[in-house]
Amino acid sequence: MNILKKVSVFLKLNMRTKLLFIEAFIYLGWARFLKTLPFSKISPSLGHQMKETPLTVNLSDDKVLKDVAQAIHIMSRYTFWESQCLVKAIAGMKMLEKRKVESTLYLGTAKDENGKLIAHAWLRSGPFFISGAEGKEKFTIVAKFAKEISMKKREGENYG
Repeated sequence: MNILKKVSVFLKLNMRTKLLFIEAFIYLGWARFLKTLPFSKISPSLGHQMKETPLTVNLSDDKVLKDVAQAIHIMSRYTFWESQCLVKAIAGMKMLEKRKVESTLYLGTAKDENGKLIAHAWLRSGPFFISGAEGKEKFTIVAKFAKEISMKKREGENYG
């Protein structure tokens, strides 16, 4: 599909979808920038280390999870930078955090067919995988980060 056709398709989307795609693009860029920093500097912003969020999900979050997953998946194909598993997982986590939805980011390692160490990242919220679900079962989890949202924050209380 050429660039004019892609722009035409984008312009035909409803405003909510356009804004979601633009947000995903921006968060993918931010996550790619974070990937250039030492991991020890960014890991505190990822949540509680070696904890997981519940496997249950609030039914009202179901559409949010699907929309964020779709936006991350689609927009990662249109970035001018590498937007692979870790970048997508961080971007998705930040988008869910903005919407006050809990998530867990997983980091795993494995060996490829040549015995070389490889890594993978994926993001889960409730029972739903936002990114990186493909092939995750081949990896041993070496770290996980739970981005928990307190119920008071979900209900909109202001902490002044």
